[in-house]
Amino acid sequence: FQGAGQVGGSRGRGTRRGTGRGIPPRQGGARRKRGNPVKRFFGCSGWIVLALVISLVLFVFWTDSRLSRTDALPPGNASSGSGTNWLLVGSDSRQGLSEEDQAELGTGGDVGIGRTDTIMLLHIPRSGTAQLVSIPRDSYVNVPGFGSDKINAAFTYGGPQLLAQTVEEATGVGIDHYAEIGMGGLANVVDSVGGVEICVEEAITDPLAGIDLAAGCQDLKGADALGYVRTRATAQGDLDRVQRQREFFAALLDKITSPATLINPFRAISLINNTSKSFMVNEDDHVWHLARVALAMSSGVDTETVPVGGFMDTNVGNVVLWDEAGAQELFSSMQ
Repeated sequence: FQGAGQVGGSRGRGTRRGTGRGIPPRQGGARRKRGNPVKRFFGCSGWIVLALVISLVLFVFWTDSRLSRTDALPPGNASSGSGTNWLLVGSDSRQGLSEEDQAELGTGGDVGIGRTDTIMLLHIPRSGTAQLVSIPRDSYVNVPGFGSDKINAAFTYGGPQLLAQTVEEATGVGIDHYAEIGMGGLANVVDSVGGVEICVEEAITDPLAGIDLAAGCQDLKGADALGYVRTRATAQGDLDRVQRQREFFAALLDKITSPATLINPFRAISLINNTSKSFMVNEDDHVWHLARVALAMSSGVDTETVPVGGFMDTNVGNVVLWDEAGAQELFSSMQ
């Protein structure tokens, strides 16, 4: 028994020496292989997914770098209340257009960047439906430093910053973001999405805007779309025009956010390229802010014009007078 015990003890000691606590030794001293963290997180196609994510991020920042920027908001501008407010401007700028482009688009000669015929306030609430409000360009307001004048004169006198200051003082609405697009930019964006369907209420012929449109629903391409939002050749002139501009802007954003645009790589890339190089924004604005506008309006938007109380002849020409009570009620809902 003693010998057997020694043998058994010897085996037991040998086992303890070889394995520590009865665990078989690893063959050849091999170490456990660490898994690839990217592969563990994303799966077998982890590197492909990671490459796509990096490419998307780089593309977004490249697009953002192509936006033109300006100091558009006045120092110490009023803070917005419930939600976010955009000042949207369509300028008469012909910058970037050749003489052939100007002839094709019916824009006439170069007037620089000194005028704007489209002024809109977009209010995006924290919850609920966005509001898009047109401000007639001939609205009679106080332009800081220049006295009573048409509201678009502020853009002529002091560019985006004075226009933003004038709009804030006249409406009491604090402006958070600014976006401006010129004539050529608008036409390019429209062509990028293959045109926009608009239902023209009555036939419009306007040689100055370069359009001859029949009544009825139709796809408007760049040149006709530009003429449609510029023309005043209808019964109520500028009041009809601001209504068409709101209608067109909403239809354009609906087309931009449609699956037919977003899942078509050729159309989507062309759209992003033309949009990024066509817009002028405030210094602190970025392409993801513009994307927020499209997203907010894709679920619907309430559109209206500042309530008009009448017209008056002044030393700056015939002007639009606001209905003070109606205008105050409207702008209070955006504060």
